[in-house]
Parts: sequence; structure tokens; C-alpha cells
Amino acid sequence: MDEKALPLFFEQIKHGLNQSPDEVRRLFHGRGRLFAGLEQLTCDWVGGHLMVQVFKPVSSQFETQLKQGLLAVQACSDVANVLSISVQHRHLEGAPTEVLFGEVPNGVEVTESGLKYLMNLKSNQNSGLFLDMRHGRDWVKQHAQGKSVLNLFAYTCGFSVAAIAGGATQVVNIDMARSSLTRGRDNHNLNQQDVSKVKFLAHDIFKSWGKLKRFGPYDIIISDPPSFQKGSFALTKDYQKILRRLPDLLTESGQVLACANSPAVSSDFVVDAMKVCAPELEYVRRLDNPAEFADIDNEASLKVQLFKR
Repeated sequence: MDEKALPLFFEQIKHGLNQSPDEVRRLFHGRGRLFAGLEQLTCDWVGGHLMVQVFKPVSSQFETQLKQGLLAVQACSDVANVLSISVQHRHLEGAPTEVLFGEVPNGVEVTESGLKYLMNLKSNQNSGLFLDMRHGRDWVKQHAQGKSVLNLFAYTCGFSVAAIAGGATQVVNIDMARSSLTRGRDNHNLNQQDVSKVKFLAHDIFKSWGKLKRFGPYDIIISDPPSFQKGSFALTKDYQKILRRLPDLLTESGQVLACANSPAVSSDFVVDAMKVCAPELEYVRRLDNPAEFADIDNEASLKVQLFKR
């Protein structure tokens, strides 16, 4: 990376802070490769905390200027109040985090599109909310009125919170990680939502089709699997097993939001697999990713694709 490009980084951060000071946001996405010399740098604004990630080793000069510039942003009077600044070195073992200013709490409450979520600030990777999925959650909120929703690979139930906020009559969340679902319940309670409308199933999806079918049929199914989860899921090998089950779970006018977040597969991967595994489902469109996650190669970024029966 090139320290001469850092002024652009600081400019983008200040602009982002002024645009959405009260919302959780990716302020800088160097990983999209649109900023020469800054390709291994990201910055998130999380509940008043500036969180920078460095993905590859940098020169001592780059690191010094990065830290000095971040502290200068905090001291600037025309940006939002910054509670802490931290730099996580993702290229080092254990991804250690260096705090430059303030104190970084374990967790914090954030706001996205008017809804509240809990995020982990000291987690190496799993913060509790994937910021590039904002438009997907917004879509679910906008289309959930009176609908029954199935949330596969639910994680911390962001889609579920959005669905209930949008008027869903039922949401069924399933994920192998009980701790993630517990955080999901906390997210619902944080928004003072009626959790009697929500089910939290800590099960292996591949062993639970019968149970999921009993709670159906569903008007909306969300499938947002990990790219790879050791011992349980590999996107390129296992996604087809999910897709072929969808028709049996859907209502006659049901919709599917099928997601893939691996740069190793293109948007055609899910479209082509759906044609083979669930030909009853018709491709509608791909949702735009948030502008702050722009990528030089759109096929390498998050792919959120809508299908209908």
C-alpha cells in the first residue's frame, strides 16, 4: 500500500461520518480495489467507534501516517463525536487490535435503517451484523407485511428483526450456532418486538427439513449461507442441496432471496443452480449492494438475488 494515498482515505472517512453519523456504516472499502494504494484497508463506523482493519503488512511509514491521520480525524470539530479509534491487524495471527484512542467496549448497540442491533467490537471476524447486507434486510422489511418468513443460516437474526418490523406474521430462524440465535433473540428484544411470532431453531438445516416444512409454507425464504464452514457447509458443494428443497417449503406465490458472498463464484452460480434444482423458481433480479461496498469487479462482491415462484 502507498502512504501517499492516505489523504483520500481520511477524506472518505470524514465524508462518511457527515453523511450517516447515527447509523452503522462501512466508511471506507479499499477491498473493492477502487482506491489505488489502499486496497488492504477498511474502516467501519460502529456505534460511535472508528474501527480500521489492515489486511496485509504495511511499511512503518504507512502505519505511522495512518495512526496520526486517524487521531487528527478524531480531533476535527466538524465530524461526529468519536468515542474510540482502533486498528485491527488482520494479517497477523489472532488478528490483534491496537487501540489508538478511547476505550473499545466488548459490545455496542447500533442503528441501521431505524432498527437496532448488537455488535461485538472485540471479535476477530464475526461482529454480529454484516454491513454489506443492508439492502437485503431493507428489502425484507419492505416486503414482509402479512408474510411467513423462513430465515436459513440465520446467524444473529438480522433478517428476522427486519421481517418482524415489516409486519411478518411469523419468522422461523434456523442456525447451528445456539449462541448466535441467543443474540438474535436479544436483537428482537432490543427492538421491543413480539418474539412469540419468532422461532429460534438451533439445528442442522440438512437434518431439519421435516420440521421446517411443518412450520410452513413460507411466503419468503432467505438463504444466506457461509462460503465455507468446516465440517458443515461448502458453498460450491452444498448450496444445491438447499435450493432443491425450496419449492416444497414455498407458498404458491412465494419468493426466495438467495445470497452468495464468495468471490470464487459469480452471480450465475446461483441462477444456474436454481434452474437445475428448482426450475419452478424464476429469476427476478439482483439487489444492488450498498454504494459504500462498490467493487471494481461486481461479481466478486456480495450477490443477493431474488427469485419468485
